[in-house]
Amino acid sequence: MSTLHLLRHAKAVPQEEAGADRDRPLEKRGRRAAQAVAHWVAEHRLAPALVLCSPALRTRQTLDIVASSLKRAPQILFEEGLYLASARQLLARLRELPDEIEEVMVVGHNPGFYELAVLLSEVSTGPLIARLAGFPTGALASFGVEVPWAALDRRRARLIEVVAPKALLRGAD
Repeated sequence: MSTLHLLRHAKAVPQEEAGADRDRPLEKRGRRAAQAVAHWVAEHRLAPALVLCSPALRTRQTLDIVASSLKRAPQILFEEGLYLASARQLLARLRELPDEIEEVMVVGHNPGFYELAVLLSEVSTGPLIARLAGFPTGALASFGVEVPWAALDRRRARLIEVVAPKALLRGAD
């Protein structure tokens, strides 16, 4: 079984404060949220061999915070095609992965991430899907994938974890 982690970027400053959308940095609250997820990642020893990341500043900053908590240093690819990618585009990229990649993390954006998560999940209702509602900023969704990457499609993955920074930070207060 392979594992797919979808990590949505943490909360960024509003576009009017940053100029171009792709240049939006994380705000203070977003950094704190990414640090909470990084702590969870370290505790659960996530070890993707490959990380695919949108080149937007907010995704790169989120990855910078989380990457140091991974069990091992992954290969990291910043790919233009992931910037604001649709679910269809994300799925097409995942289908290109070599089968020897057993664990991958993608760092990106909504609405594509939420649409992809709903598309892939073998169930459309239940407590995990409910926790994923809207795919909050900074959230991490993990899927078990029992088909080759090339065969990944609708309802072909099992949602196994949803980690939302808001819940992690609430537990820390």
